[in-house]
Amino acid sequence: MTKQVLPLIEKIPKTILGFLESSPSCWSSSLSKTTQAHARILKSGAQNDGYISAKLIASYSNYSCFDDANLILQSIPDPNVYTFSSLIYALTKAKLYSQSLGVFSRMFSRGLIPDTHVLPNLFKVCAELSAFRAGKQIHCVACALGLDGDGFVQGSLFHMYMRCGKMGDARKMFDRMCNRDVVTCSALLCGYARKGCLEEVVRVLSEMESSGIEPNIVSWNGILSGFNRSGYHKEAVVMFQKMHHLGFLPDEIAVSSVLPSVGDSERLDIGRQIHGYAIKQGLLKDKCVISAMIDMYGKSGHVYGIIELFEQFELMETGVCNACITGLSRNGLVDKALEMFALFKEQKMELNVVSWTSIIAGCAQNGKDIETLELFREMQVAGVKPNRVTIPSMLPACGNIAALVHGRSAHGFAVRVHLLDDVHVGSALIDMYAKCGRINMSQVVFDMMPTRNLVCWNSLMSGYSMHGKAKEVMSIFESLVRTRLKPDFISFTSLLSACSQVGLTDEGWKYFGMMTEEYGIKPRLEHYSCMVSLLGRAGKLQEAYDLVEEMPLEPDSCVWGALLNSCRLQNNVDLAEIAAEKLFGLEPENPGSYVLLSNIYAAKGMWAEVDSIRNKMESLGLKKNPGCSWIQVKNKVYTLLAGDKSHPQIDQITEKMDEISKEMRRAGHLPNLDFALQDVEEQEQEQALWGHSEKLAVVFGLLNTPDGTPLQVIKNLRICGDCHSVIKFISGYAGREIFVRDTNRFHHFKDGVCSCGDFW
Repeated sequence: MTKQVLPLIEKIPKTILGFLESSPSCWSSSLSKTTQAHARILKSGAQNDGYISAKLIASYSNYSCFDDANLILQSIPDPNVYTFSSLIYALTKAKLYSQSLGVFSRMFSRGLIPDTHVLPNLFKVCAELSAFRAGKQIHCVACALGLDGDGFVQGSLFHMYMRCGKMGDARKMFDRMCNRDVVTCSALLCGYARKGCLEEVVRVLSEMESSGIEPNIVSWNGILSGFNRSGYHKEAVVMFQKMHHLGFLPDEIAVSSVLPSVGDSERLDIGRQIHGYAIKQGLLKDKCVISAMIDMYGKSGHVYGIIELFEQFELMETGVCNACITGLSRNGLVDKALEMFALFKEQKMELNVVSWTSIIAGCAQNGKDIETLELFREMQVAGVKPNRVTIPSMLPACGNIAALVHGRSAHGFAVRVHLLDDVHVGSALIDMYAKCGRINMSQVVFDMMPTRNLVCWNSLMSGYSMHGKAKEVMSIFESLVRTRLKPDFISFTSLLSACSQVGLTDEGWKYFGMMTEEYGIKPRLEHYSCMVSLLGRAGKLQEAYDLVEEMPLEPDSCVWGALLNSCRLQNNVDLAEIAAEKLFGLEPENPGSYVLLSNIYAAKGMWAEVDSIRNKMESLGLKKNPGCSWIQVKNKVYTLLAGDKSHPQIDQITEKMDEISKEMRRAGHLPNLDFALQDVEEQEQEQALWGHSEKLAVVFGLLNTPDGTPLQVIKNLRICGDCHSVIKFISGYAGREIFVRDTNRFHHFKDGVCSCGDFW
């Protein structure tokens, strides 16, 4: 306080001075007292004193009146470090970090030098903002002023570098620190763990031991949590074992931190040991430990451990229930998960967005598509808002059964709650629209995404490939190459599949070579499968077989299946028998291989061989998978089975089919009996053809939708040649756009023409 101002202060009432001298907790008694004090100070003319102004700034800041505090600072002719630091401290405390940095900038521009009280606040601000460059500059200022040796400055600098993820700078600061303690050591350990630096963690522990600093439970928990959260699961398990070996007793935090890593490492043996330890220490009363234990058993595929733990846990807690649902679904027990979820609802448990998302994702991943959509609807009725994880979890179900209306609703929701900037949501929408036959909408979603990762590009390429649009796939690939993203094996799978769809043999070989030569990607089984299909469909069966024989990998069922499918297209019995025998050995219980070979024999009129295959299937207890198609009408998905005579509208469907059959004959179109594949009379063969599920679904759609409405059909098997010809005719005869998705690709029928160009 300056001598010139002392006479002025004597004019201020002692009550006001006492108020200004009191602690900040007393200032909160009344904002009016602050304004009264301010008025008296102005009247006395003491407002230019830095000490009094700083007190006023602090008092106003305590009420978040930062504008008033800033006006006081601006009104001082010659502010000092103390007045600036009052506002910097207050803004930092209020988490207004950018404003705090701005005040420091003004202070520094006036030539005022920060002291050891201001610098820690500034480094805290830089840490919170992850403003590494600003922090580095202020560090240079501290060095120039000789203040970097202060213990508080060093500590705040160390934590700033840690928060910014600059472990090299943090380590240098740590090595220079005068007063290293267990807190700073623990922070360094946690930082290295997050980066997966196991050797550095071990080195710091050794240095602590030599310095006489003993790590505590917080140190170990930081290590375990750091490794686990960063996905360094093996390292987390190693450090947990080291912790226990050194005599530290893990608490509930340590156990719940390491169990996810144990599960991800699939170390069930260690998980069981930790389970036993948790029982001995009485840790199974903790809900976090129970949830983590259930999660570990789920990841390790030990479902009985999940059920046993859940039954032992007396308290029905949301986190534990979520872990149970996820664990059961992950191991294919989705029916059990649904049963448990229904129990939670009955008991009026507080199910959160994680609960709903877990069961929705579980159903979607286990083929329960209709249940997925029902659960999503229930979730919204229950008033639980889906998030950026829920939407990508349910959208695959919409694509699987072509539930376009539900998919569009989810898209609309994502728009309303501003989720379209999320690459996972965007990728799922691209995939959904492609599988629903709306590849143009996939392109629209892709074009509108503010940022795109490789998954987005791959989703779009896969969508166009599914629709047989090879030129578009190659064009997208060229655009991808021009970005900084590097294509992966999925990118090349889409490329090769697209080439296979339209018979681009030369292009297929080009991309197959490019994979290894330019991008260092070793071809996988799926790439060889695409190439075998490409060569086989182009009539180069021997070349396809030679490629299989020369593969550096052991051919799997997909590769041999591609060859067998090609033999079906080319009616090559000799290679078909070789491929089929390989498939019988790899998948003896898969009826598809037997049926396909039987179809090849039937197409050649080799009925004795057909009977032999049928007898073999009977002896193995195998049955042909029935053809099944799905069609959505008025927001509801209907299922139609091949040859189904029990459908409620079967009479109307049959009548409509007869009408179409007569019109086709008038137009000169005869049924292709090669696809009847049965040793029966011609009339029975024709009737069998009209019983194919995709025909039933299309005619059902004609009967139950307004004229001109597009029809969307999904089939569980590949569409046959006769169905392809019939649906082409129907699209022109009925004036309908008809989308049919089989197991291989999309067929877009319009005006009597198919998008595949009759090459599939």
